[in-house]
Amino acid sequence: MYPGSFDPLTYGHLDLIERGSKIFDTLLIAISKNISKDSLFSIDERKAMLEKATVNYQNVKVVVCDQLISSFAKEMKATSLLRGLRAVTDFEYELQMASTNLLLNPEVDTVFMMTKTEYSYFSSSMVKEIARFNGDISKFVPPFVANQVYQKLNK
Repeated sequence: MYPGSFDPLTYGHLDLIERGSKIFDTLLIAISKNISKDSLFSIDERKAMLEKATVNYQNVKVVVCDQLISSFAKEMKATSLLRGLRAVTDFEYELQMASTNLLLNPEVDTVFMMTKTEYSYFSSSMVKEIARFNGDISKFVPPFVANQVYQKLNK
């Protein structure tokens, strides 16, 4: 299971999905609401983006999670959580999350995957900030996502 807010979906997320789909028999992408962040897109909009972007992956399924990831993983019978690491700062946060999830659900391990270098310096939050100032986000997100970001911000 690859949990995240995916707000918006980036090339970094897609890289992890592609690589994760080769490692796991089935890869569930669990879209969740991050209560510490303001969402640009609704859960349904993010789900539609992910479904469009992953249509050619036979072993990838997009699902919505409205509970703790550790509980949802158990409900979905997931045995691993896939998490991307961009830098050391990500590791500190992700280690805390992985340790907490393991305490809450000892049957689920977290698998860390380093992002490719070209995706290691940006985040969804950074993409939104660039777009808010009408900057070019085409290097960070697929064209259909960029269009939706600009449409949403220009309402």
